[in-house]
Amino acid sequence: MSAVFPTVREVLALDPVRHGAPRVVAGDEGLDRPVRWVHVAEVPDIATLLGGGELVLTTGIGLPAHDAGLRAFIGDLADVGVSGLVVELGRRYVSGVPRVMAAAAERRGLPLVELRRATPFVRITEAVHALIVDAQLTELRATEEIHQRFNDLSVEGADAAEVIRQAAELSGCPVVLENLSRQVLGYDPAGESAELLLDGWEQHSRRIRPAGRTAYDPDSGWLVTTVGARGQDWGRLLLRWPASGDVPGAQAVEPTAGSPTRLTILIERAASTLALGRLIRRDAEGLERQIHRTLLTALLDHSRPVDEVGLRAKALGVVLDRRHLVGVMVRHRADDPAGEVGPEASQARLRDLSEAVGQALREAKLTALTSAVDDNSVGALLALPDPAAEDRALSAFASALRQVRLDAGTGRPAPGVEPARAASGVDVSRSAADASRAAVGVDTARTGFGVDPTRAAFGVEAARSVVGVDPFRGTGQSGVIVAAGSGVGTLREARRSLVEARQIAEAARRDRRDLPIFRLPHVGLAGLLHLLRDEPRLQTFVERELGALLEYDARHPRERLLDTLRAYLEQGRNKSAGAAAAHLSRPAFYERLARIARILDVDLDSVEASLSLHVALLALEAVRTP
Repeated sequence: MSAVFPTVREVLALDPVRHGAPRVVAGDEGLDRPVRWVHVAEVPDIATLLGGGELVLTTGIGLPAHDAGLRAFIGDLADVGVSGLVVELGRRYVSGVPRVMAAAAERRGLPLVELRRATPFVRITEAVHALIVDAQLTELRATEEIHQRFNDLSVEGADAAEVIRQAAELSGCPVVLENLSRQVLGYDPAGESAELLLDGWEQHSRRIRPAGRTAYDPDSGWLVTTVGARGQDWGRLLLRWPASGDVPGAQAVEPTAGSPTRLTILIERAASTLALGRLIRRDAEGLERQIHRTLLTALLDHSRPVDEVGLRAKALGVVLDRRHLVGVMVRHRADDPAGEVGPEASQARLRDLSEAVGQALREAKLTALTSAVDDNSVGALLALPDPAAEDRALSAFASALRQVRLDAGTGRPAPGVEPARAASGVDVSRSAADASRAAVGVDTARTGFGVDPTRAAFGVEAARSVVGVDPFRGTGQSGVIVAAGSGVGTLREARRSLVEARQIAEAARRDRRDLPIFRLPHVGLAGLLHLLRDEPRLQTFVERELGALLEYDARHPRERLLDTLRAYLEQGRNKSAGAAAAHLSRPAFYERLARIARILDVDLDSVEASLSLHVALLALEAVRTP
């Protein structure tokens, strides 16, 4: 994409200028400067009336006669930032401009051009101004195309990959979308090598440090804008544009120095489309399910008053007032394979799970709000008569859900199972695992629900269509995780229980046990941080605690100070043990610790500071783990 304004080189190629037989006598390296306007001047103090970017035309009649005055004239023009100076010979200067003028222009890098034939300046100004106006109209049309293209993408609900592809196509430049931990979420190399583009991305990205929400980093050649909405930033969109020295006229373009205005508009519109797309949830659901989802979402993100949620839920037949409320999340243990086969199969998989949860709630005779709450999870807010019913209700739900999935996989449950009792007749005095075994009549850990494991999952045919084989074959585990938060006594506290259940469900994916229900005591700190790895606030915490050290390691990859810090903290701040674990001499290890303390501006002997850094290291490992 070309800049809005023509360059001095392009102006010299215009017919009215060529008629004057132009010759560049100084400042060749500045010929690619943009020409914002053309100004005719015959007075020596014209610089005070200029704003920068002008091409000055003069016959030299009013210029100083002494060398010092000519040097000052050239210096003033260079200081104000004019694009160049064109001098017509014949009136003041006959054979050429004075040597002192040429020397001063060369020293300041200011293009100085002689017109060796008389030329009406008005023809030059008309030609250049027409070129500028045409370029501005072209820029306006291109900007309108950008707005229209991204408006269409927003209306169509295009995914991030399509938005990135369109941005790369419109700009002709590589585009990368990353999260706050500098992990690549999507990219388009614009015909370049993707391997070269992404090689060592995290370290490279940490060296890109533009000033402002949207800004250009001339050292790296990347135009960067922050991606987020509603005050929640979750990533950066980067577009690689060569440094100003490599791009004709790039250095004077605003508002983002180093890149054309059009690219700034493009990347900001692309970022807005990405942020909007993340907010919009599209799913073909019935009206009742949509309302359930709206109410659950309202509880999770505080988008509606709690009293309104309770009133609308009551109108649906789900009474939440004066009830014991328990948040439940159900999700597949395996990752969502949408990236392999497309969003349709992913949505079908989620619908299967949502239907299974709804049926299980009906089988267990439980009252609840339930719907899919994200791309992988189905949530439910159980409304129980009193806290004493919590364990019994959760056990009944887990048993019913397993039974529903058995029916879907085999057509019938395993022999000896009494479906009615499985739904509501579980003895809550037994362990949760025993209760689930009683519901299906087999040892679940040994037989995978007592049936052929390749057919045990709910919606197994749909699952095969998604990944080609049954996703639970050979795992020895349940394909579905059921997680429950702590029970609460009011609707205002329901969000805490739902969020807790979501966190437990995410963390349980790393747990190798096959528990019927996961609760908070089953989740450790590492699991908690892992499930929060996509949370911008956690990523911001990591950047705040370790960002300076990560940037240092990016600049000095051989030193690996992060590994030194990890060894020190993992050895309980025992420096001798840390040095041995890091395979370093104690003096070298102590010197590295001192350097880390200076870089991070912390006291490593402080228990509180070390604890914060240790949590940040665990969080960094979590966000780096797929």
